[in-house]
Amino acid sequence: MQQILLFIYALFAYLSAMVSVSLLILWVYPWSFMPLTIDSGSGGSFALVINLALIGLFGLQHSVMARPAVKKALFGSLPVAFRTSTYTVLSALCLLLIIFLWQPMTGSLYAFETGPLFWTATLLYVLGWSMAFVATFQIDHFELFGLHQGYRALRGIPEPEVRFQKKGFYKYVRHPIQTGTVIGLWATPVMSTGHLLFASGMTLYILIGLVFEEKDLVKTLGEAYRRYREEVPMLLPFWKKRA
Repeated sequence: MQQILLFIYALFAYLSAMVSVSLLILWVYPWSFMPLTIDSGSGGSFALVINLALIGLFGLQHSVMARPAVKKALFGSLPVAFRTSTYTVLSALCLLLIIFLWQPMTGSLYAFETGPLFWTATLLYVLGWSMAFVATFQIDHFELFGLHQGYRALRGIPEPEVRFQKKGFYKYVRHPIQTGTVIGLWATPVMSTGHLLFASGMTLYILIGLVFEEKDLVKTLGEAYRRYREEVPMLLPFWKKRA
């Protein structure tokens, strides 16, 4: 019975992640068919404070809970499927809080309603999020969001050893999911003050989070990842460290 419940929980977590991420991707762009976007509605006097708190909450949950020491302290010897699914559910919840509680902010840097700049921004938006999505499958999409862990719990299959993979986008940047996400966040034909705050805050979180993630990867994968880090740039293709 426990194995069945773990799989159901993993499936719920996976669907929660897909819904929240899909909504976020649509939410950051001024689609006319979306009833709620980053710039729709009117913000209050505490818009800046609320928005910073929402970004901070997501950053803390998404990064701190990912650290092995924190996982051990929070979950102890609980099954891997439960730990991963709980992390995924809480991440989805934080994204939904951003989407539904975000306060629009007045003012904008630019707004392109048509023309080459509009279509360039739109194309980059599509390419960025597409890159992030494809990159999840170039490692293991269902492992990343916890569904494989739930399936292994259901079938009684032991957790496999972590394997180092270097294929697809990962041959050119070490973190293509984050590269695509940053492009998707910034590529918009309407750069409002609120969008600028969101894109800046999330980009800063990504950069800080990657510092800790890289340390964990070195501990887990050892010399193979150290060599990989010397050979492949973190986020920008062809931008290697100078000797």
